[in-house]
Amino acid sequence: MQEIFESTIERLLGDTVTAELLRTCETGAWPASLWASVEDSGFAVAAAPEARGGAGASWADLFVVVRAAGRHNLPLPLPETLLANALLGQSGLEALNEPLGIAAGGALSLRRGRAGGTLRDIPWGRHVQRVVAVTEGPEPTVVLLDTTGVRCQPRQNTAGEPRDDLHFDDVFPLSSAPLPAGTPADVLQLGGALLRCAQIAGATQAVLDLATRYATERVQFGKPIGAFQALQQQIAVLAEHAGATAVAAECAFALSLDAAGGFAALPIAAAKVCTAEAAGVAASVAHTVHGAIGFTHEHALHLSTRRLWSWRSEFGNATSWSQRLGQAVCGAGAAALWPALTACRLDLPAHHERVQA
Repeated sequence: MQEIFESTIERLLGDTVTAELLRTCETGAWPASLWASVEDSGFAVAAAPEARGGAGASWADLFVVVRAAGRHNLPLPLPETLLANALLGQSGLEALNEPLGIAAGGALSLRRGRAGGTLRDIPWGRHVQRVVAVTEGPEPTVVLLDTTGVRCQPRQNTAGEPRDDLHFDDVFPLSSAPLPAGTPADVLQLGGALLRCAQIAGATQAVLDLATRYATERVQFGKPIGAFQALQQQIAVLAEHAGATAVAAECAFALSLDAAGGFAALPIAAAKVCTAEAAGVAASVAHTVHGAIGFTHEHALHLSTRRLWSWRSEFGNATSWSQRLGQAVCGAGAAALWPALTACRLDLPAHHERVQA
């Protein structure tokens, strides 16, 4: 299944996501024709159970899809839609073959069946018509909210991708259901971090490819700059980080679900720390190799490096995930460390920003 997914997504994105398209999207444009192709491919609902309109694909299979979205700098919320539909389907709600937003932060109350409050940092919030969120409380609830007519505060990350705040005022959810047993209330925070790990792995590979190609083609003092030992060492460091991010992210996807069916926090946290640290190194080395031309707007390098700088901090940065890991390890005690590593399971403190009920 993974090989089929990889070949299909590469054919879909390889020729359509161009530098020109990315620059156009940074002006606020929505690539409608590209999303139509995504809908036709069926990837948007792939993570949902078959009984709820999806394909029942595992996260291990979908790793290559999310990684490709990162490698090609896909200007669409396909990874977020995968996660939103997976949660809807697990909650007994129908999957939707359309762009969906996810809300991992903010304050949203659900009283007498009405939702009110603010959801923060919604990827492509101004473009999506529906957002999935989880309310906190004794009985966490998955809600699907219509964004039509709600107040939107436009924001964007360093890469120019929309990360908007949406303000709801006594809105009836389109649908809702109790959060499935065993699923943590911060499932969208965990799932969002998982997605960014794979996207960073893809973008890191992209900047490695750009750097090695440029070092081979650029001639200085009569030979390619890649022949100089100092640059060889830098590119080797970049290659090491590209390999580490790919392994860490794929491992997190393969081990993403614990015995209860919820996201396993330990491999996700470890992968987010690894990929977030690698993102900074990868961007730095790639720009070092390219020199002045790599900092120009006309060169394609910044299309990946600005996303690396953005994605490493989304859904928790390296510091926050390291702190949560450290607190969990210290709290469990020395005797629990080895069993946690071998079982790949460790209960982390909940993320401090969650949707309120």
